[in-house]
Amino acid sequence: MELQLHNTLSGEREVFVPLDPNRQTVSFYSCGPTVYDYAHIGNFRSFLNADVLRRTLELLGFEVVHVMNITDVGHMTDDSMADGGGEDKMQLAARRLAEAKEAGTLLEGIDIDPSDPMAIANFYAAAFLEDARMLGLKVVSEQDAHPERIPRPTAYVDHMIKMVESLIDRGHAYVASDGVVYFDVSSWSDYGELSGNRVADLRSGEGGRVDMATQSVKRNPADFMLWKPDGSHLMRWPSPWGEGYPGWHLECSVMARALLGEVIDLHSGGEDNIFPHHECEIAQSRGTTGCDRFARYWFHTRHLMVEGAKMSKSGGNFFTIRDLLQRGASPAAIRLELIRTHYRLNSNFTLQGLRDAQRQIERWDRVRTWLQDHAESLRDESIAPLSSALPMFTAALCEDLNIAGAIGVLNTAIGELSIEEPPPEGKGPGTWADELAALLAMDSVLGVLDLEVCASSRGGLDESKIASLIAARHAARDAGDWGRADELRDQLLDMGIAIKDGAGGTEWERVVQ
Repeated sequence: MELQLHNTLSGEREVFVPLDPNRQTVSFYSCGPTVYDYAHIGNFRSFLNADVLRRTLELLGFEVVHVMNITDVGHMTDDSMADGGGEDKMQLAARRLAEAKEAGTLLEGIDIDPSDPMAIANFYAAAFLEDARMLGLKVVSEQDAHPERIPRPTAYVDHMIKMVESLIDRGHAYVASDGVVYFDVSSWSDYGELSGNRVADLRSGEGGRVDMATQSVKRNPADFMLWKPDGSHLMRWPSPWGEGYPGWHLECSVMARALLGEVIDLHSGGEDNIFPHHECEIAQSRGTTGCDRFARYWFHTRHLMVEGAKMSKSGGNFFTIRDLLQRGASPAAIRLELIRTHYRLNSNFTLQGLRDAQRQIERWDRVRTWLQDHAESLRDESIAPLSSALPMFTAALCEDLNIAGAIGVLNTAIGELSIEEPPPEGKGPGTWADELAALLAMDSVLGVLDLEVCASSRGGLDESKIASLIAARHAARDAGDWGRADELRDQLLDMGIAIKDGAGGTEWERVVQ
């Protein structure tokens, strides 16, 4: 089957054909997190959609060489401007942590020297990698075998300096009177090819993307920073233009070229990366290499809403992965809730959706367990809903990653599979192992059944108190005190514990609060 994928560069859906179709190898670069704080679920939606794309390519038989950076320098707080405005995010983290330390409000488990930016970066990078492994990001799970596929910009500053020198030599960059090195957008006629922004529009400062404080030293208001001399900056390196730091856009151009080549197949990120970040990447990369492309296909995930509103700490709907785990969500449910809306649609993340995702995964997991238990048993040749569904599942994904359609195909097949104990006697030659293989092939893209699929994660729970409340409820029921029994059930629910009475006694599980 052919993968049809929307390409931001052309604005159209295109058949994906790798740069080297004979080798069936795909080079893929993803913009990763800036490690100045814990990554939130909006960040992870973009990362997980890139992971689904990678897994889909692998299902289709491609080998994917996937690189995702971890930004530890140069990313400014106001990144809507091509220059980057405000404060370096690593410097912001240092100030925030210093203030919290002085006030005695540092969160438990955070023991970082605020004056050491690399310690800050290392702490939050480790936290991100832990969260990413928990959610099944393959590029992170490969890290032990391929550490170079999770690069850090601070290890590539020399490469960045060489790229800036090359851009100056080629007439695409200049040193301004304030000592800052800028990319000259007037030297690049294709500037705006990804975002559709015209230099003429940027001259007027539309969208707040032009920093008026620097306009007197620039050749063009839309020119963007490549290197800034700043001897007082928290993170700085020597360069031909003075001790300072690189522009944020440089890092991905440099690392993609160093690790994947001058022209790559795929580049992904959130839709907020389209301009200025990815637009500037293209200009820098092509300006350095002279190639007619930097990335051949651009893949962008749209924004995430939470409970119908923009995610914000002040609005009480801002979640990290750790927040959701603390509320009782399983990693598998978090992953499914973040990927099951099409990547080109704004997604509305809800706690009820998380609970629904949990129930769906538990249903799939029960089927997997049954198929594993009876894999060698013969089945009737006519009973093969999962095997029949796999081509339709794949076809849905080939329609620009129609993940909802693919999940619908899987659920229909699951509904046609009657799980019985013992299984019906088959006539062969097929076994239930064929159905198991089909289910696992579909999950190789969804990526949930190898994660922790149980919502009843008991970490941090007082199990003795839970047992005591359940026993008290039993005593109240035995005494006919149904009001008291209901109060105890509600008390357990307030703790995030749902109970279920059955012939074997009362079972409990942790639920998302």
